[in-house]
Amino acid sequence: MTASETALTFVALCLPLLGAVLSPICYRAFRSGAAWLLAILPLLSFLHFLSLVPQVAHGAVLVGGYDWIPSLGLRFSFLLDGLSLTFALLVSGIGTLIVLYTGGYMSDHPQRARFMSFIFMFMASMLGVVISDGLLMLFVFWELTSITSFLLIGFDHTREASRRAALQALIVTGGGGLVLLAGVLLIQHITGLTSLSALLGSGDLLRSSPLYLAALILVLGGAFTKSAQFPFHFWLPNAMEAPTPVSAFLHSATMVKAGVYLLMRLNPVMGDTVYWTTILPIFGGVTLLIGSLIAIRQTDLKQMLAFTTVASLGLMVMMTGMGLPHAVEAAVLYLIAHALFKGGLFMVAGIIDHETGTRDLTKLGGLAKAMPITFSAGLAGAISMGGLPPFVGFLSKEAIYEALVTGTGITLIFLLVAILGNALMFAVGFGVGLKPFVGAKTETPKHAHEAPVLMWIGPIVLGGSALIGALFSHGFHEYFSNPMSSAVAGEPVDIHLSLIPHIGYPLGLSVLTVMIAVLFYWRLSSVRGFMAAVLARVGSGPDKWFDCFMQGIVRLSFAVSQKVQPGRLEFYITATFIAVGAVLMISLFSFGEMPPMPTLSDDIQIGHWTVFIIAVAGLLAVINAQNRLSAIVTLGLQGFAVAIIFLLLGAPDLSFTQFMVETLSVVILTLVMTRLNLVPSDHRELRQKLFDGAIAIVCGFGFSMLLMRVTAVPFNDALTNFFNTYSKTIAHGHNVVNVIIVDFRGTDTLGEIGVVMITGLAILALIRIRAGRRFAPSLGARDEDAQQEKAQ
Repeated sequence: MTASETALTFVALCLPLLGAVLSPICYRAFRSGAAWLLAILPLLSFLHFLSLVPQVAHGAVLVGGYDWIPSLGLRFSFLLDGLSLTFALLVSGIGTLIVLYTGGYMSDHPQRARFMSFIFMFMASMLGVVISDGLLMLFVFWELTSITSFLLIGFDHTREASRRAALQALIVTGGGGLVLLAGVLLIQHITGLTSLSALLGSGDLLRSSPLYLAALILVLGGAFTKSAQFPFHFWLPNAMEAPTPVSAFLHSATMVKAGVYLLMRLNPVMGDTVYWTTILPIFGGVTLLIGSLIAIRQTDLKQMLAFTTVASLGLMVMMTGMGLPHAVEAAVLYLIAHALFKGGLFMVAGIIDHETGTRDLTKLGGLAKAMPITFSAGLAGAISMGGLPPFVGFLSKEAIYEALVTGTGITLIFLLVAILGNALMFAVGFGVGLKPFVGAKTETPKHAHEAPVLMWIGPIVLGGSALIGALFSHGFHEYFSNPMSSAVAGEPVDIHLSLIPHIGYPLGLSVLTVMIAVLFYWRLSSVRGFMAAVLARVGSGPDKWFDCFMQGIVRLSFAVSQKVQPGRLEFYITATFIAVGAVLMISLFSFGEMPPMPTLSDDIQIGHWTVFIIAVAGLLAVINAQNRLSAIVTLGLQGFAVAIIFLLLGAPDLSFTQFMVETLSVVILTLVMTRLNLVPSDHRELRQKLFDGAIAIVCGFGFSMLLMRVTAVPFNDALTNFFNTYSKTIAHGHNVVNVIIVDFRGTDTLGEIGVVMITGLAILALIRIRAGRRFAPSLGARDEDAQQEKAQ
């Protein structure tokens, strides 16, 4: 990647962030026209990525970026190959249409500018995920998608259902993100590589590691939670509480495919193993069945589409992990087709809701005359979702069956799962894209009429793109599906599927799927009732389990808090010193770091011994003090003794500082003790005193051993030489200690001053509160007398 391409890619990533900043300004200045202006920003990003398509189509892998933390080998870098570039085009292209759609859908909403800003922030986060080359950079953007989706799902925060759905999505995907972080760090530990481009060129380095299975499980944890695979599928349908633009963008075309993107990205280095080809097809197949069966049960248009999204994600994961010839091509084609038809159908569902006032399929019918453009868009999406020509959905379904018929044994089970899942999704797709528009006209809460251009332009463009991609399949494969499949497979791939039918098993299975699907659609009400009865018999599912889990977490947290946070300062101090003593002693003994016992030096003079004796006497006085005031005063002897030792050993500056700190501490504590009515004596039992004394001895002994061990290390005078050399030339000071405190450690010193100031203010407030309580009765009596005089 050239310097200009790198700079333009960085700009393309930042343009959505600019949109987030400009949204409030544009809506205040242009109101209804703001959406058209704001859509220019993601359109520019789309055009930049589109300009790179010819290079990538001819085999180029574009890598570039900027140094982030060179000492750690971290770069803010980009990787653009067939996989990441296609995803970037989907994110920016559909994102442009979503911005326009939002402008029409939220035209009267008072918080439309805030919502648009959230949309742009999510767009930037998702772009960062798919074009990142650095593993940690990918993780950062991965978590940003979870945070921004939380804001979007919970946009209508006054509704409890929206808050619950947002929190659920954040916990599930955020928790999976933490698991992914562990996987990323483990991959870096195994390979020593920090970038995807280097990792993809490492061959079998990751697969041959004994830690491969652990890394795989951690990666799957992140991917499965983000892409709503069983048993984490429940959060995605609940996220339909968000406004429809969110559903059309995040939960059909972009965010939920982040997990699929990660699996496809790592397929060349983690795929083609027994674990990979077992775990992915099983979980993907189960997710496909569960999603499609529950989808046929729904009557809410968005819920129907949401559960088919779950099913489609399962199908993508299943095909990504099959390990069969052409399976990767099938997964890639279906991913592109799904983004086009599902994004369009979600927009159609939103238009129906916006213009009729309901999303209930049982209350909709005969809308084709009132909404002809929406009907055309919905029908195009339904045909593509059903896998019928002449749309890209047909090519993807043919590719799925072409891959699965080559397998044997257990692969036939997955073939049957794919047929049933596709048939159910066919019925649901036509239930959303066709059924509301045909039949007898029904009465709706609002008078049905065609939506404004801002709303129908999106589904029309997506439906047209699916049509053009299939009609010009040769160019579509050359520039999009072939480069993407090659990146996922790790080797060149050439797809030849077209709209011209080829007699064989795939075509026969497609016909069989359509026949089953037509039967499901014809008896849609009966099938819905049957599935409702089955689900009622099954009982609670993962959604209810999540509520039980959260309740259990709350109860456990409360119980633990009651034990570890009882509200007693004595308990906190005791626990802290036990932990300190344990860390010191265990570390010293476990690693054999106990220092040799010191020997008495002949340099110790009578003055030194006198100070030591004073310190010991002060210690005994503290232990035997009858009240806290005496203990504080005698405790000051320890600090003064240490200050004298510093003075005798040739450190007058340090000694003066110690004198000041001890004097200030004794004065402040004495002042507080004289103002507060505290218990004057120690009421602890002998057993408690012995226990506390043991802790004190362990901590004191541990710190002594640690200091002796540290001082036994050969002295490194690098810092000494540095300060001696630069104190005059840089800080212009002759007193090295003062220069260190004021200049080299100026911020640290400022922080210490801040701590002392805050402590003084807290003590002053405490004294004033005590004094106020002392004089409160007399003040109250004075006020009472004044009131009586006024009454007279």
